[in-house]
Amino acid sequence: MSALKKFFKDTIIYGLATVLPKLMNFILVPLHTGTLETSSYSDNTVFYVYAAFFNVLLTYGMETAFFRFFSKSKEQGKVYSTVFISLISTTVVFFTIVILFNEQLATLVNLKPIYFNLLIGVLVLDTLVVAPFAYLRATGRPIRFTFVKLSNIGIYVLLNFFFLWAIPKFNIDFPTYESSDLVRYIFIANLAASVVTLLLLSPYFFKVKWTFDKSIFLRLLNYGWPIMVAGLAYVINENFDKWLLPDMLGKEINGAYSGCYKIAVFMTIFIQAFRLGAEPFFFNYAKEKNAKEIYAEILKYFVIFGSLLLLIIIGYLDFFKELLVKNESYWIAMEIVPIVLLANLCLGIYFNLAIWYKLTDKTRYGMYISVVGAIITIAFNYVMIPKIGFMASAWATLAAYGIMMIISYVLGQKYYAVPYKLKPVIGYLGLAVLLSAVLFMRFKGNYYISSGFVAGYLIIITLAEGKNIKSLIKS
Repeated sequence: MSALKKFFKDTIIYGLATVLPKLMNFILVPLHTGTLETSSYSDNTVFYVYAAFFNVLLTYGMETAFFRFFSKSKEQGKVYSTVFISLISTTVVFFTIVILFNEQLATLVNLKPIYFNLLIGVLVLDTLVVAPFAYLRATGRPIRFTFVKLSNIGIYVLLNFFFLWAIPKFNIDFPTYESSDLVRYIFIANLAASVVTLLLLSPYFFKVKWTFDKSIFLRLLNYGWPIMVAGLAYVINENFDKWLLPDMLGKEINGAYSGCYKIAVFMTIFIQAFRLGAEPFFFNYAKEKNAKEIYAEILKYFVIFGSLLLLIIIGYLDFFKELLVKNESYWIAMEIVPIVLLANLCLGIYFNLAIWYKLTDKTRYGMYISVVGAIITIAFNYVMIPKIGFMASAWATLAAYGIMMIISYVLGQKYYAVPYKLKPVIGYLGLAVLLSAVLFMRFKGNYYISSGFVAGYLIIITLAEGKNIKSLIKS
């Protein structure tokens, strides 16, 4: 089996671990937007903004560091146990601090005490399973990985429907149920799902002999802390708008913005599936003579599929709007969708290009690039929201990810030159953006024209890449 074919096979399996949960989560978008007012949906969004921020802090780059050192270490058991013990130890310290200063911290992040405590529970449980999940990926066990992920999201979705739909519809007598605060039950469902995930992965707590190697830990930490800073910058790039908008424009606007932002979930699924399959593959394949050529091919195919997805979503945007966000009070923010989709595609390209600093152990550069993106995001939002409203947040996201993508490419060619095929990559992306812009501005809701544009794009791809794709399938 060729390297590219193996990569795509693993990505498809990991993609199922991402796509199926996201599709199940996808069902929740109309449920949430249909049962929650835009202000409550804003509370839900802010909860997960804090969850993303603290998740990065609590894992401090150890997941990516684990992949880097596990793949090349002769003592893989020590690497795994050292990562696991370090994460458990720091999580216990974090939990202790939160218990001691619970009220003060809840006030600091401006969350209701019950929301804050549920957030802490989810964070602690999810951090404890980071190492087992990474171990499953690094040792090539995508099916087990997928099963656990699906179990988690399955419980979360079922409990969401039970609390938000079944109880009100069938007048189920549930103790302490408060219909005036439905959003809390979304967080309770998340906590329950995290408990089950911990139980399913508990056998991997004892998969190897528990040993803590100080020298390995220091190397992991040195490699991982810039990843953590980059992760925090990513959280800012992705979520700063949803944290800022409630104060500057109100919860109702933030809820509408966040609801329409969810339509970009399809691009997010595609990118996340790529990352799950690509990260272990890139590290494991780095020693091969043709590694750089394979990386270049992967970027080309990533852009082809990502651009096609961009064109399809924008071409059938009214369909996805009716499917996902049925409440018309959210539609005031629909104009952000094309910009956010393109921004996420740029982010996906950046993730592909970013392999250079991970393979050369120059993770500080990843930190610098992400910080540049965060500065752009913060400055653009603060300056432009008062002038053009929530559209500023969408443009800020595109500007940040676009500039990060360009910087990563330039630096990558200096330190780890990959022969990327820029002409077809730029050509496919540019054509998709042009066609999408025409559809959105001139033919919105015209599915005949949209279908013609998608078919035309596919024909061009087939003519240009048909032989390569056939060769890939046969290899």
